[in-house]
Amino acid sequence: MPPDAPASPPSPSDRREYYRITVSLPICLQPESDTTENEFVEKAVNLSAGGIGVTLNQTFEVNAILSCALLLPGEVLFKSHLQVLRVDPIPYPLNTYRLHGRFIRMATADRELLIRHIIQFQREHLNKHYSA
Repeated sequence: MPPDAPASPPSPSDRREYYRITVSLPICLQPESDTTENEFVEKAVNLSAGGIGVTLNQTFEVNAILSCALLLPGEVLFKSHLQVLRVDPIPYPLNTYRLHGRFIRMATADRELLIRHIIQFQREHLNKHYSA
C-alpha cells in the first residue's frame, strides 16, 4: 500500500488495542462541510490512534463527519476526519457533552505521526510521575 493511501478504518476491537492517553491539546472540531477557519481551544483530549473522546459545549449528531484538527507539540498540525460514535450529555455544567469519535479516511503516515506523539506523551508522563 502506498504511504499516502488511506488506512482501513479500525474495527471496534482494534480501537481498543491502541494506547490511549488523556492530554491537554489545542483542538478544533467542526462539521466537515464547514470551511471557515475556527479557533483552536485547549481541551483535555482522550487520544488514541483510533479516535478521541473530548468534552464540548456543543452537540453533534451521531454518525456526523467532523473535521478534526489538533495542534501537537512542536506546532505540528494534525488533521483528520472524525466520525461521531456517541455524544453523552454531562449533567453539570449545563449544555456540556462528551463526544466519542473515531478517525476515518486517515492516511497511514498520519496515523503513524499520531502514534509517535502518543508514545512521546506516555514517555513524558512516565518520566514525570515514576522517575527517581
